[in-house]
Amino acid sequence: MISFEKKRGQNGFTLVELLIVVIILAILAAIIVPQFTAATDDASQSAYDTNVANIRSAIDLYRQQHQEYPGAVISGGGTCGSGAAVTGAVGAAAFVAQLKNYTNAAGQACTGTDATFRYGPYLKDDLPVNPLATTTPNNTVVVVSTGVLGLTSGGTGGWRFDSVTGEFIGDH
Repeated sequence: MISFEKKRGQNGFTLVELLIVVIILAILAAIIVPQFTAATDDASQSAYDTNVANIRSAIDLYRQQHQEYPGAVISGGGTCGSGAAVTGAVGAAAFVAQLKNYTNAAGQACTGTDATFRYGPYLKDDLPVNPLATTTPNNTVVVVSTGVLGLTSGGTGGWRFDSVTGEFIGDH
């Protein structure tokens, strides 16, 4: 009698075959994952470099037009077109106000413009965040007027600026 039954073959993978596949995937992951981490670090460094260059350019332009660095006390005075005058700002508030708003020759800031308030604004938006901050990244700025900013930092996660030397660095 002739039998037409098929021989039973292997229906699945062996444990050894599965282990080999898992080991190969683990090796590939060990090679690829550090490259993604390095790319993220490179992107953060690039964003930091761009932010610092943009802010330093704004600071330099302000200095060219006003013969001093931003961050000086903003006193009242003058008419200011259709905007509101910024008065009484000191340090960081003055720094941001003078870079974000229109200014007159004396460095007074205003949200509007007219024939007197014809300089600026030097930054289109708020200060960018510091992407390299080890604490929570933010856009706060600490303004000092010591003439020696140095490498010491307050660790705010934002920025540091010396209104005497014009030095601008990340606070991380």
